[in-house]
Order: sequence, then C-alpha cells, then structure tokens
Amino acid sequence: MVTRLIFIIFLVSRLCSAQGSVDESSNILIVYLSRTNNTKVVAEMIHEKVGGDLVALELKNPYPENYKSIVAQVDMVKYDTVFVGFPTWGMQLPPPIKSFLTQYDFKNKTIIPFNTNAGYGIGSSFQKVKYLCDNCNILEGFSVTGGKERDGIYLAIKGNRKVEVKELLMEWLENLKPLTLKN
Repeated sequence: MVTRLIFIIFLVSRLCSAQGSVDESSNILIVYLSRTNNTKVVAEMIHEKVGGDLVALELKNPYPENYKSIVAQVDMVKYDTVFVGFPTWGMQLPPPIKSFLTQYDFKNKTIIPFNTNAGYGIGSSFQKVKYLCDNCNILEGFSVTGGKERDGIYLAIKGNRKVEVKELLMEWLENLKPLTLKN
C-alpha cells in the first residue's frame, strides 16, 4: 500500500526540441523530489540535454481531495525512459519516491536514477530503486554532493559548483545508451 506520505504531481513544463535530434524526447520523463532545490537544478540540467517532460514531486499535507485525478496527470504509458531524481534521506530512498515507484507500472521501461546528497553518498537508494523496479532496465545512476542542510547550507549547486556539476552530468549522460541527447 502507498505510504501515508502523499505527493502531488505538478507538470512543470514540456520542452521537446526537434532541432538536431530525433523526437524521442517525447518518450522521456524526468521526475524529481527536491527539498533544497539541488535535485531540481540537476533535473533541469538533464531536461536541457535530453528534453521530455519535467515533473516535480511535491509533498503536501493533508491529503488532497482529488489526489487520484492529480496523480493521473502523468500517463506512464507514453514514456519509455524515466529519470528519477531525489535527495538522500537518512542514507535511503525518500518515502515519496518509493510511493511513486510503486504507484505506476514501469514494466519494460528504462529507469535512470539521479541523486543529490550531503556528501555521504547514495546510501541504499539506488539499490532500492533496482528492487522496486525489478522488471525494468535500470541504467547507471548519477550522484552529486548538493547542500548540507544540517550545516545550514541549502542550495549549493550554483555559481562555479553548478558549472562543475554540469560537466559531470554531461559526462554521465554521454555514457548512457541508448539515450539520444539533444544538441
């Protein structure tokens, strides 16, 4: 059963570019959870390079009355590739992402995890994604240090650090196959 932490899905934007690429970006979903906006920054960088739909998962409390209709906004049938972004919470996959991954049928889809953390790494989060999506093609994940919330450092992926992260991200995306990058 879906955990009591419920999320609302907001369709943030859809940018598909036919310029210089095959229009496979319409088969790509980039979904992310971001508390301090570091994961959001990485998700936007991925979106800039691969296109597709960009969706933010946002925690809401209490339950919305129209939860099912809001969740229904994302039609997983049309997506072949789903990037799933999240921060590490207590060295684990955040409960809202667990709920998202158990809410939908990802059978035969390609799942690509990406993560921001406070310098302690991914913990068990990527393993949990593999476990929850055992009937999927799971590609190599991307992880980068973001803010250190307990030290009062929130949005850390900015300025020079944003440039560094973008370079690391581009190298990771170049190694992903069969993903086609936009020009």
